[in-house]
Amino acid sequence: MMRRSGAVARIAAVAWATAGLGLAPAPAAAGPPIDAHAVAVARFGHDAPWYEGNVPLFESSDPQLDAVYYYRWRVFRAHQRDLGPRGYITTEFLDDVGWQREPYASLNDASAFHIQEGRWLRDRRYAGDYVDFLYDQGGNDRHFSESIADATWARFLVDGDVAAATEHLAVMKHVYALWDDHYDFDKKLYWIEPLLDATEYTISSIDASGGKDGFTGGQAFRPSINSYMYANARAISRLAALTGDQATAADYAARAADLKAQVQKSLWSQDFAHFIDRYQVSNAHVKYWDPIRGRELVGYLPWTFGLPDDSPAYAAAWKHAIDPQELAGPAGLRTVEPSYEYYMRQYRYIKETGERECQWNGPVWPFQTTQVLTGLANLLNDYHQEVVTRADYARVLAQYTALHFKDGKPDLEEDYDPATGQAIVGLARSHHYNHSGYVDLVISGLVGLRPRADDVLEVNPLAPTDPADPHFLRYFALQDAPYHGHRVSIVFDADGRRYGRKGLVVSVDGKVVASAPTLARITVPLARRPAAPIARPIDLAVNLVRTDYPKGSASAGVDPRTLHQALDGRVWFFPEMANGWSPGVGQAQPWFAVDFGKPVSVRAAELSFFADGKLLAAPRAYRLEAWIGGKWVETAKVATPLDNGVDRATWKPLTTSKLRAVFDLAPGQDMRLVEMKVF
Repeated sequence: MMRRSGAVARIAAVAWATAGLGLAPAPAAAGPPIDAHAVAVARFGHDAPWYEGNVPLFESSDPQLDAVYYYRWRVFRAHQRDLGPRGYITTEFLDDVGWQREPYASLNDASAFHIQEGRWLRDRRYAGDYVDFLYDQGGNDRHFSESIADATWARFLVDGDVAAATEHLAVMKHVYALWDDHYDFDKKLYWIEPLLDATEYTISSIDASGGKDGFTGGQAFRPSINSYMYANARAISRLAALTGDQATAADYAARAADLKAQVQKSLWSQDFAHFIDRYQVSNAHVKYWDPIRGRELVGYLPWTFGLPDDSPAYAAAWKHAIDPQELAGPAGLRTVEPSYEYYMRQYRYIKETGERECQWNGPVWPFQTTQVLTGLANLLNDYHQEVVTRADYARVLAQYTALHFKDGKPDLEEDYDPATGQAIVGLARSHHYNHSGYVDLVISGLVGLRPRADDVLEVNPLAPTDPADPHFLRYFALQDAPYHGHRVSIVFDADGRRYGRKGLVVSVDGKVVASAPTLARITVPLARRPAAPIARPIDLAVNLVRTDYPKGSASAGVDPRTLHQALDGRVWFFPEMANGWSPGVGQAQPWFAVDFGKPVSVRAAELSFFADGKLLAAPRAYRLEAWIGGKWVETAKVATPLDNGVDRATWKPLTTSKLRAVFDLAPGQDMRLVEMKVF
């Protein structure tokens, strides 16, 4: 596929006709086709208010694609942890794991994905708070290699908020300098142990052990960390330029250019026609600077950040991604080719159960699939090549989409067998695993909203154009995506039967600005507007350390772990992962209280209840009481609590040191209080 194939469409007027479920009545002028309220209720039930008016709406002729798009927003929401005055962060696991950063449950390896997904929310707090946490509060602890500065730039490309994007420049430069401890000043490249690259059991680590293990060891100069550091340097340069700091901009642009040259000089293998690792370690099995002996999916990461030159020699690497004998597995992209001696060999098991643990010697990993699809989108948009096409993008995205289902229901886990698509690591911690991206692949890739730094709206859908393609979309619509202070909608109808007009139509703030008779690249001038302000109400009840205040107590069900879960800042309604406090059956009017440890002013509370349609249900009613003058005083009543959603009660501000909820349960029923927030 050649770059910029297709005409640039011009401004056009269009009238909508609507048909089918979920479509709003046809307005007099052009307007979005999707009924936001109906979709939010249908997809999210009682939790609809968080999504409605917040997430960009999407529909297509592929129901599986639609289902996973909205499922991934549920995953994003579930992984938002409210840290109270520290704001929101995005977690990787729903539950705690031993290698997280305490007491926040944060990990930095997938942070770039989280920011790039969150940038598409109209409420900018979630991505904004997380960037602040990563830089202001030490969240980017370099536990793993990372591209967080680049993700901060990517967020700016969507919201255009210069102040927010440049706020942490000094810390970005400081963190960048800390990576000198992984820099070889002779080779002018970065190196890392695969485990700390979030990719244990790769060729370099397995072969460095003589084929006996590979969980640790195998330090190597890898395409991954060098691409991350290239992208971070380029981002710092661009952000510095926004502030007028030309010296820093020039410095980091030079660093990026030097890394680009070294990656292409030293990590490109003519023999493999692929970017590969070189060993940084020497031992009885491997030698410093020798190349690894096979191709890995990590070799595509330079394109994830637009690093390689636009040349046929480098583009030839992509033939390995579509070759079934190499990296293209029947169910997804293999992390290493089947020709590798230790392909799919299982080294690591959970001692107690014998269950398999994470490895990267062949399995499909959503983490790297996300990176490769991002790189493929960049290749199709910004390079001249004829190796892969948009049909390849749609096929790999469809494989990735299919992996999200377990027993017919969405439940993304850690890694998958490339031959069968079955989960390999199905541990309790693995449900709804947030170690990848998906929404951004749909918005910026498939639908083609390509964020830019200038005052231009660019759209270039990567959906297939051939109706005979098995992944051809007869129609699709992205509605109200935030971009440069506007709301952008992109609609395609192959034959006019879905939306009343054939072709591609782009609208801004409800008005058509461009159209094309077929899928095509469209560019339209678009003056940016100021980014929407961010509201940051603070949850006063969050408890990160169980022994600290605020503290939870209850009339029954006093397990310290579940008491803490009701105040830990986490809200989700997935049945596979229990989270919250339950009093037990037979408790007619149980109560749950939070002790702030000091007098505080309170005016509202939010309570979330999980229901499974069986034993667990929302209470029939509840009342809120404040500790005032040595006794409990009622502040509010909720007559019809929601299940699997959020109740909010308000009252006139008052000062108290304790607040409790007293519940009215139906006979024979138990309840689960997922979270109690107080404001």
